[in-house]
Amino acid sequence: MTKMKKWFGIGLAAILIAGSAGLTGCSGISEEQMAELEALKAEVSALENEVMSLKDEKAKLERQISEKNAKLDECNSQKEQTKANLEKMNK
Repeated sequence: MTKMKKWFGIGLAAILIAGSAGLTGCSGISEEQMAELEALKAEVSALENEVMSLKDEKAKLERQISEKNAKLDECNSQKEQTKANLEKMNK
């Protein structure tokens, strides 16, 4: 997650720098700069998509963990109930 934030920040910084350089240049933006800006925009978009995908995956995994913990709690409850019933039978 930290890697994604780092890349996202780098991408945004690159876009801002490229945009600033283009706006402050005397002759405007060259085709090369425009292509670089478009490439950076595409990279940022791809990284944003990856972040969303990873967030979805994280949510899915958290749901699975929650389900497993609920089953574990249920099993422990049944175990304790069975243990108590066995103790009653042995008395």
